[in-house]
Amino acid sequence: MASNGHEQSITPATGGREPNFFIVGAPKAGTTSLYHYLDQHPDIYMSPMKEPCFFASEMRPENFELSRRAQAYRMVEDVRDYLRGAMDTQRSGGIVCEWQNYLRLFAAATTERAVGEATVGYLWSKTAAGAIAARIPHARIIMVLRSPIDRAFSHYLHYVSDGLISGSFHDYVRASLRHSGEGLGIHHPFLEMGYYADQVQRYLDHFPRKQIRIWIYEETKKQPREFMRELLEFLEVDSSFVPDTSKRHREPQIARIVKLKQVLNRAGLWQLGKRLTPKPFKSVVRNAVYRPSRSITMTAEDRAMMLDFYKSDIQRLEKVLGRDLSLWLD
Repeated sequence: MASNGHEQSITPATGGREPNFFIVGAPKAGTTSLYHYLDQHPDIYMSPMKEPCFFASEMRPENFELSRRAQAYRMVEDVRDYLRGAMDTQRSGGIVCEWQNYLRLFAAATTERAVGEATVGYLWSKTAAGAIAARIPHARIIMVLRSPIDRAFSHYLHYVSDGLISGSFHDYVRASLRHSGEGLGIHHPFLEMGYYADQVQRYLDHFPRKQIRIWIYEETKKQPREFMRELLEFLEVDSSFVPDTSKRHREPQIARIVKLKQVLNRAGLWQLGKRLTPKPFKSVVRNAVYRPSRSITMTAEDRAMMLDFYKSDIQRLEKVLGRDLSLWLD
């Protein structure tokens, strides 16, 4: 696991109103679970909204592809309503555009030593690193990098799980190549999120190395307790704390008939059915409706295609990190 030291003490957020650490990515690298594990720590305050996106200026409604723009504007308004309320329930994502509204996410922080948020789009964003450094130069930056090949496939599975797409992984990659640059949506920046070399370098250019810690996802899976201990030490909180990791977060659920789920989703009937299913029957219904996500696998041909796509960037990242990443090249 990478180690960058942690000589500088965390500057406490004034009145608990500013974050002093950020989980910036990568997507599909266990960051949702990590957010919930850190939220259990008595000396860590996590924003009640994961993915507020404030520091990534690209993530604004006007930058979404036309078919999703109205939905993005509605999300901004929904978030403003949420921020005006008690924020006593966690929200999985949104777009916060104003600094004062962003600070509301941390208004309930009191004596916690570490105050943070998690927006995985900050790694891909060309503006987030500089924007965070300008506002909060003492911030600590946490990255967990996953093989860009497996990250892309996991992202695909979640879109299938959400009923957003129903075709093959191969077709989805090809469609994303055609749609690149047409605005934010399900095809962009799907592939671009795996170009880690420049993304990591941006943070190294804006922050002292000692304020950045980078882990490799595949290694954290093999040594989860060691990973958590190192992370808590980096945040300078009690590293003996062991979070409850029994609950899995953001596990994809693949409908047996994906196109039917898409139709029911659009009609609002899918979520209604989930709410109306009696609790004793939920597991039975779940097994009948969904198939295991592991039943969908990447073909050898598709893996070779993706390796060809990302190989040169992985080799560049090896130089940026000063470490071997051959585990991603097999």
